[in-house]
Amino acid sequence: MTTYKSIAAALAAAQTTMGKALKQSNNPHFKSKYADLGNVMDACLPALNAVGIAVIQPTGEDEFGRYVETRLIHGDSGEHLSCRVPLIVNKNDMQGYGSAVTYGRRYGLMAMAGIAPEDDDGNAAAAAAPKKAEKPPVDEEMAWFKEHLPKMSSPDHLNSVMMRAKSAGREVAKLVADRANELGFDFDPDQRCYVDLQAHKNAIAN
Repeated sequence: MTTYKSIAAALAAAQTTMGKALKQSNNPHFKSKYADLGNVMDACLPALNAVGIAVIQPTGEDEFGRYVETRLIHGDSGEHLSCRVPLIVNKNDMQGYGSAVTYGRRYGLMAMAGIAPEDDDGNAAAAAAPKKAEKPPVDEEMAWFKEHLPKMSSPDHLNSVMMRAKSAGREVAKLVADRANELGFDFDPDQRCYVDLQAHKNAIAN
């Protein structure tokens, strides 16, 4: 067995031979597979042990609460690396505690070994990301504004649809501007909205 002078060198060598944690366990709640603790250990422990790194995962408690500590110990150098995963226990019994410990050991070991499941959570999240609402076609928006703008006779009416018109495109926005001009309204660039020009002049005069 090759001797490594530091745990960093040993871990780097081990990571070149590690595989991904295979998702072989079923999650009935989400109807999906996941890499359980056994899968994670199969993926990294042989490689770690081959370079002289032992893994221990004791539990403990500090001022922040209970945790699982994952510690990698390098026999040749005596160096070690560790991380703590807090335990979030949903059920206050041994089953709930055991489940939390298993969860903490699984994620602590993956983090310390630098491995990921065969299909990481980021890909799953990306696949499940909600689609953005598609904008209605410009022709449909143009038809809607041509039908409804003649019924709009106040600045409030026009301002309420202005953003929709702009998002539909310049031609649709021009319909709103033309209607505002037809009614004698003025566009206030500071407020970014239409105002009743006559009322505005009266307010200034007073």
